[in-house]
Amino acid sequence: MPAPRSVTVDELVARYEGILLDAYGVLVTEAGPLPGAAQFVERLHTLRKPFCVLTNDAAKLPSTTARRLQAMGIDVPAERVVTSGSLLIPHFEHHGLKGRTCAVLGPPDSVHYVLEAGGRIVPAHADFDVLVIGDESGFEFIETMDAALSSLYARVDRGAAVHLVVPNPDLVYPAGIGAFGFAAGTLAAMFEGALALRYPDRPDLRFVRLGKPHGPIYEEGLRRIGTRAACMIGDTLETDIRGANRVGIDGILIGTGVSTPDWTTTPDDLRPVATLAAFVP
Repeated sequence: MPAPRSVTVDELVARYEGILLDAYGVLVTEAGPLPGAAQFVERLHTLRKPFCVLTNDAAKLPSTTARRLQAMGIDVPAERVVTSGSLLIPHFEHHGLKGRTCAVLGPPDSVHYVLEAGGRIVPAHADFDVLVIGDESGFEFIETMDAALSSLYARVDRGAAVHLVVPNPDLVYPAGIGAFGFAAGTLAAMFEGALALRYPDRPDLRFVRLGKPHGPIYEEGLRRIGTRAACMIGDTLETDIRGANRVGIDGILIGTGVSTPDWTTTPDDLRPVATLAAFVP
């Protein structure tokens, strides 16, 4: 199939009533803001065009993310940030997890999300009802992963139920120009592989994934901008673009992040409507 057409920032601003944006790989990387990102957001403010940042990051509260973006010169208020971690609140409510013991892998903001959702925090080596992978950072990696796996094995061995949830299903994230790192979804895959090895007849022992490409984070962003005549600008086909296609809005792939697709083999559910090289020529 042919490559999607290329568009400019001017075309995007003129075409859509509202804009949804990924954060990492689109506005910033671990190394700092991407060229033109601050100017693009400022343009949206000037035009009074509603926008929202959708991030699979469950390691930072919306206020933390907003402050970090603002420190880089990108003017995004906290109310225009939707994180995958914030989806834990309705998830706990829906699954009756309030008051349950929860082991959380991640930094303090990840723990805060679980507390907000009504979970009771216990260490990874304790007996827990729920395992939440908030992030790949903020804890002693090998020791904590080993402790959580041992606790999971012990719980499943005695026939007790366990709920596994990872708000951020990303496998990798852009850590800088030409640099990448493993993300929380990779940790979930590690646990799933270890559980499948010991319990090959238990396909239910899998993590629930809350963030992009799943619908709730898009629907919340669309609710906040007040229109479905919107596009999602993202750098990853499997999350940003697939999710946009699922909820029926246009996906725009920016060429500053993870995905470098071969358009001749890209399936329809991963194809963007258009591509954007970057926010600057």
